[in-house]
Amino acid sequence: MTADQLIIFLSGIVGGALRVGVPFLFVSLGECLTEKSGRINLGLEGVLVLSAMTAFGAAYLSGSPWIGVLAGAFAGALLAALHGVLCSLPRVNDIATGIALMLLGMGLAFYLGKPLIQPQAPQLPALSLGGWSDSAAVRSALEVNALLPIGLVMALVMAWAFSNTRLGLLVRMAGDSANATRALGYSVSGIRIAATTAGGFIAGLGGASLTLFYPGSWNEGISSGQGLIAVALVIFARWSPLRCVGAALLFGGAGAIGPALQSVGIGWGYHLFNIVPYVLTLLILVITCKPGVVVPGSPGELSSTK
Repeated sequence: MTADQLIIFLSGIVGGALRVGVPFLFVSLGECLTEKSGRINLGLEGVLVLSAMTAFGAAYLSGSPWIGVLAGAFAGALLAALHGVLCSLPRVNDIATGIALMLLGMGLAFYLGKPLIQPQAPQLPALSLGGWSDSAAVRSALEVNALLPIGLVMALVMAWAFSNTRLGLLVRMAGDSANATRALGYSVSGIRIAATTAGGFIAGLGGASLTLFYPGSWNEGISSGQGLIAVALVIFARWSPLRCVGAALLFGGAGAIGPALQSVGIGWGYHLFNIVPYVLTLLILVITCKPGVVVPGSPGELSSTK
């Protein structure tokens, strides 16, 4: 590999981490907020797919990608709110409900999105980070999603809010001790429904980035399991919004290895490298999730989720 090829390859990895990592970032932030309140939402895969389809459809019909982003976020919030309301009912299992709503969201997206497979919707603008290079390949590799700065700011705001605001402390208290929250006169169900809905809104931004930037089209395999991977990402990040940024970039970079190799003419093993994010997910779960051991940083109520 020549020096120029090495620069192109490394630019592809960095650009891929920033580009492919955006959906991971938003979905992991949404799940982080949900789990901080003491609830698990395995339905985020359905949220991601439904919001991706809704964002694409709204952008196609309105001619504005930003209207599509808002529509996708609200679609994600609605499905997540349904999860929150159902899980607040007596004797309802979070895990089973999440799986059911994942199937519902995906089914709705596949059914309603069939007319959208061929059309092209307006795309979000790209932010160029490669202006320093004379190489067109480097400049192309370092074009990133305009939603990325929003995600980074959102992570900073969430981290600050969890430690310094009344709402953030209420979310953490509901996640650590439902009994203490009730003793202080707060509604645990209300807090968790609000946190789950807000988490779905944030995850919906990740769905919008899939169809309105990269890969920039709607099809039924658009998410590739990123909603489910988000659960492992949050565990890996120890329920910290700032660590979610690093985890999302790690997974984004892992997913960019194959395309980066292709960009320098190495085609062997391209499909093999596509499985790297899934291998990472398995490794994280095996290393961090041990029977009888509480993961450091986990909300106390998650261990007692019924």
